Amino acid sequence: MKNIVKQYIKWAVVLSVLTGMASCQSDYLETDPTTAASEEAAYSSAANLMAIVNGMHRDMYYRQSDQGQNGQGGIMIIMDALADDLVFPSTGNGWYVSAVRWQDQVNDNASNDLYPYQFYYALIRNANMVIANGPSVPAPTAADASTIKTAIGEAYAFRAFCYYMLVQIYGKRYVPGTNNTQLGVPIRLVASEVPLARNTVEEVYTQINKDLDEAAVRLGSTRATKSHFNDKVILGLRARIALTQGNYAVAITAAQSARTGFPLMDNATYTAGFNNLAGNGEWMWGATIIADQGDTFSNFGAYMSRNFNSTNIRQAPKAINSKLFLSFPSTDVRTKNFDPTGAHTALALPSTYSKFPYTGQKFLAASQADSRVDVPYMRSAEMYLIEAEALARSGNEAGSKAVFDVFAKNRNPSYSGATTTGAAYITEILNSRRLEFWGEGFRFLDLKRLNQGLDRTGANHSSVVTNNLMTVANTDLRWEFLIPRAEINANPLIVQNPL
Repeated sequence: MKNIVKQYIKWAVVLSVLTGMASCQSDYLETDPTTAASEEAAYSSAANLMAIVNGMHRDMYYRQSDQGQNGQGGIMIIMDALADDLVFPSTGNGWYVSAVRWQDQVNDNASNDLYPYQFYYALIRNANMVIANGPSVPAPTAADASTIKTAIGEAYAFRAFCYYMLVQIYGKRYVPGTNNTQLGVPIRLVASEVPLARNTVEEVYTQINKDLDEAAVRLGSTRATKSHFNDKVILGLRARIALTQGNYAVAITAAQSARTGFPLMDNATYTAGFNNLAGNGEWMWGATIIADQGDTFSNFGAYMSRNFNSTNIRQAPKAINSKLFLSFPSTDVRTKNFDPTGAHTALALPSTYSKFPYTGQKFLAASQADSRVDVPYMRSAEMYLIEAEALARSGNEAGSKAVFDVFAKNRNPSYSGATTTGAAYITEILNSRRLEFWGEGFRFLDLKRLNQGLDRTGANHSSVVTNNLMTVANTDLRWEFLIPRAEINANPLIVQNPL
């Protein structure tokens, strides 16, 4: 794996930190995590240890290599581009079109096949270094000891999150109630670059849950910003992962606890542009990009906003699956974030912006000249929907409806309560999830989790953009990304996914 991770390993310590300035930093976004420093200096103080973690958080939104590879935000776009609800009405200037066409994951030399693998394993390597070296960092004060404990806790959280993403992308789906001996990804628990074979999917999930347990022991409710992990985010990840594994009792309990203190946003806030992480009580975890730390044409908003003035936004604004949109009443506030006409009159878009039906204005950049958009990683809405789905699948439909009705009535004041039952009711929950998380990177992974095929038919997908790829069976081998060729070449123990 040496060749895979080496390019992206970024020491999160800067000279200003090493000279004592870290103690006055209130937000990790105010530091530059890419400046190299010696390993000895990195583990010489609690502040320097936390600087490594701060750099990992910045990598979550920072441009990694190609322009569209903007950390976690870029992977979120890829996960939705692969699916059915994010619609590209034109090819524009080409960004993510290969993902729409399912061309990346079948080419082990493709940049976007390598990107998630390299990105998450680089974060894992840094997490492993923090976990290994953190206990020996000097802690002359109680505050230093607390900082070290938090840094190690966040490193465990990062490692759990990264392995969860990796095993979903490169491994076969987790099948509840089976042994899950199918191949997942290699589990690396130390920073060593020795070759490792792929662990089973079950083994990877076991490690993920162990890491969440370790993170939970070390993290409390306080954190520097919502970009960091805390106890509620750990519970949210536990709920998310338990749902994937079919551990419904765990998912229910974790989701209930996770959302406490994060009230659902009101309707006015919902249509305000999804660009206020700090001020939006529903947002549990995400990234805010400050003005002097952005990358104009690689920010999440440079591809997913409706108002930023770039070639990609002007030529290929992102739309919603028209069939999904039309299945919801106009009284549902979530439909207000899309314009069936494509005119977006209130945004006063210049005439150079192409207009397509059903384009979204869910994400609004800071301005036409500033592409920054806060990137959502977790919201309490997800916890309501996880709990509702888990309760329904556990046979407690009445309890599920009590939860789902609270959520649905928040989004649609005219909602009178769920009247469907059984499988139809679960579909209602899932469709609400689709509308709720449009553009937030869930859909491909949900289809894979649910063992459903891809179906873009009967909606507004362009056959030109999709290259006529409108359906993919759930049994298709392309649901697993190929292991990148660079990893195959560097690691003789790796077994490639079949194609």
